[in-house]
Formats: sequence, C-alpha cells, structure tokens
Amino acid sequence: MDLQGKIALVTGGSNGIGKQTALQLINEGATVYITGRNKERLNAAALEIGAKPILADSSNQSDVDRVFTQITRENESFDILINNAGFGAGWAELGELNMEDMISVYQTNVFGAAMMGQAAANIFKTQKSGNIINIGSTASLKGYAKGSIYASSKFALRGLSQCWQADLRPYNVRVMHVNPSEVTTAFGKTDGLMRAEVENKLRPQEIADVIISQLKMDDRGFVPEVTVWATNPW
Repeated sequence: MDLQGKIALVTGGSNGIGKQTALQLINEGATVYITGRNKERLNAAALEIGAKPILADSSNQSDVDRVFTQITRENESFDILINNAGFGAGWAELGELNMEDMISVYQTNVFGAAMMGQAAANIFKTQKSGNIINIGSTASLKGYAKGSIYASSKFALRGLSQCWQADLRPYNVRVMHVNPSEVTTAFGKTDGLMRAEVENKLRPQEIADVIISQLKMDDRGFVPEVTVWATNPW
C-alpha cells in the first residue's frame, strides 16, 4: 500500500512506539491522528511530529465515538488503525492479585482495543479496505511469574487479532499483530517520561519500522503476526 495521502489513527501516540509510528507514517505522506489522555504530552507530541491530536481515552466508549466522528467528518475515507494504547499494572503472584488493577488493565488493553477496532471495522467493511495493527507483546506468547494481569490481557488481544483476521479478510481488510520484546519506552512509569536509549535494547524505531513495512506490502498480502526481539539484550 502506498501510504501517501492515507488517513491513520494511532492510539497512545504521545510517546514511545505510538509516537514513533505516527512520525514514520507522516514521513511516508500519511495524515495521522494521535490520541492520548495527557493533554500536555499529547499536544507537545503532535506539534513536534506534525500529527493531529485528539484528547481521548480509548477505554471510554464515548471518547471512541468522538474520535471516529471527528475523523469521518474531516476525511472522505479512513485507512489505518494502530491499536497501540496499553499499560501494565498489578504485578503479583496468584493469590495476591488486585481485581481493580485487572479490570483497569483489561479496560484499556482489551476492551479499549476492541471498541476502537469495532469502530474502524464498520468503516472498513463499507469501503472494502482498511488496516488494523494491534500492538501486542512477547507477553502474549508466554506467561511469566507475577504477569497474570498484563500477560493475560495481551493473550486476549492476540486472540482478538486472530478473530478479526477471520472476520475481515472477506472485506479486503488486513489485521496484523505485532509483538515487541522489551523496548526502551515509558512503559510502567508513572511520570510518562521515556527511558534512556540502551545500545543493546530495542527502540520504538525498530517496532515502527516493522509496522511501516507491513503496511507498505501490496494490499494483496499481509503478515498476520510478527515478533521483534532484541538481538542480544544481555
């Protein structure tokens, strides 16, 4: 797909993988909307990279509706959804899990992605084209100690990706799932500030490179799932 002139939405676009992906889409000629929950970080990111900011929480149905109302009002078509918004919390062994943490994580990582995906699908099915990329994690491939909440949410997102592939292929809609390994982002930090780049760890750029290459493949084909590992993180 030629990205020139395409319309894209990147959730969680204020920093990290979302911001870098939005930047690279813009560099390819796409018009990109980014969402985020922190107004200052969102507007700063949008100004820096040339994106269109929409203050919104993807875990809130009314916010999701508002996002798509704005995009469809301002554009004749819609082409790409990057479901990137997500977070981790409640790291604990079984027997010590906090159900409020679990509900909160699922509300964004699973239900929010599903609400965004459903809104996009209603457009894509009508126009018989479109792309959804869900940002998973290597945690969606293998569980680990104290990861019950986060890992299971990413397992659920991976399941959604597979179901949506079956649902949407007859409409010429591509659904792709990307599993980053550890990336130097603000993941898990309450201040929202990016971690310093580490030479042997993945950067948001590596994940964005994969996303762009998937989208640029001719529309007749797609990569259902890809996992990105640091070559030697030790």
